[in-house]
Amino acid sequence: MGSPVDVDLLTALRAAVGPDHVLVDRDVTESYRRDMMPLAPAGSPAAVVLPGTTEEVQDVVRACGAAGVPIVPRGAGSGLSGAANAVDGCVVLVLTRMDRIVEIDPDNRVAVVEPGVVNLDLRSAVEKHGLFYPPDPSSYDWCTIGGNLSTNAGGLCCVKYGVTTDSVLGLEVVLADGEVLRTGRRTVKGVAGYDLTRLFVGSEGTLGVITRATLALRPLPQAPATVVASFGSTGAAGAAVSRIVREGMVPSLLEIMDSVCVRAVERHLSTELGAGAGSAALVIGQSDLGGAAGLAEVERLEQVCLDAGAEFTHHTDDLAEGRLLLAARRAVLPALETLGSWLTDDVCVPRTRIAELIAGCAEIGEEVGLTVAVTGHAGDGNMHPTIVYDASREDEAEAARGAFDRILALGLRLGGTVTGEHGVGRIKQDWLATEIGPVGLRTHRVIKNALDPQGLFNPGSMFRG
Repeated sequence: MGSPVDVDLLTALRAAVGPDHVLVDRDVTESYRRDMMPLAPAGSPAAVVLPGTTEEVQDVVRACGAAGVPIVPRGAGSGLSGAANAVDGCVVLVLTRMDRIVEIDPDNRVAVVEPGVVNLDLRSAVEKHGLFYPPDPSSYDWCTIGGNLSTNAGGLCCVKYGVTTDSVLGLEVVLADGEVLRTGRRTVKGVAGYDLTRLFVGSEGTLGVITRATLALRPLPQAPATVVASFGSTGAAGAAVSRIVREGMVPSLLEIMDSVCVRAVERHLSTELGAGAGSAALVIGQSDLGGAAGLAEVERLEQVCLDAGAEFTHHTDDLAEGRLLLAARRAVLPALETLGSWLTDDVCVPRTRIAELIAGCAEIGEEVGLTVAVTGHAGDGNMHPTIVYDASREDEAEAARGAFDRILALGLRLGGTVTGEHGVGRIKQDWLATEIGPVGLRTHRVIKNALDPQGLFNPGSMFRG
């Protein structure tokens, strides 16, 4: 258990944000201990603090620095790596009160937002101006922009629009000494100095606290046309994805679900996805070109799938039907949760190796005696193998963690990376070290020590020590 907060620090925190926004009751702070990754370690915070302004964040950071108390920034807690998990005796800095959309500039396609803005709320707000904010994690209806920035979150549209960092022009960041750093610019182009914006995006709160972001917007895409294809083997589905990429097609979305995911979703939603009883994989694609161009693109996608051996295909420009198919894809984790506890991974492999990853995950599941379901963003190779287990059984929890590590090792062997969008957090530190090597790890530490000499920002996340 964490130590009770120091009286002088508690006084300073209450002065900074007001007594109503400093929580110390253990029954309350318990709910802020961890994110959605069940196996990542979590400590007990001494206090939970909810600032409302950048100035209040500055005061909290200075107070914690003077007391030598760690700070763990947190958004909605939707993360899947333990990156927002508390350490004993820390102050959890919850940024959800800072939820203003400060500015929407339609002429320059720019939005300025605070970190507590919910992703979907921003998307809805800019849509009224005929604009589009692309990053769309599956939890987009409750995850916050600050958390998306901290983990460099991705989503279903990454194949065409990239991950979070590809939509970030600049940041406001509170540094370890309480000073405010402003990075980036509002212009389309800009190469003055080091790219500090990209340094902080994906840093998981280990270098500073993001308090504002300037985001690039795009014109609102046309209503999507959708295609679904069912395959009798994962190899055929993988071949279809490879050919789509090789032929230069860039759909706005290209997702894959293995048979375990399809069956779970069909049971959960009481619906038929058209996969058929013998289907091994389902591929869902979309085009947001609109009109005849969109239909032509999905028809081309459909033909590639048929040429690769698809046993069933269907395309539609009906918006409601397309939304139902996407809702099914977004429902994979809730559907798997009905089967037991789940532990989801996010390895990213070359797109030509997707089928090998799915097959390898099935083998791992058989060997450990657990269900391993695979879904993911086929268009960019970012896959989400998910292990289903009984959390009340110690042997199954241990087997799940072992399978998790074996999947990471498989991803690296296939030429991939241990995280495509969820981050390293407190569950993949050793795997980060393996992936980037000693020189890369040393460089990380040098940057961390330069910006956070006391080591108080989110200690233990990303790498140890």
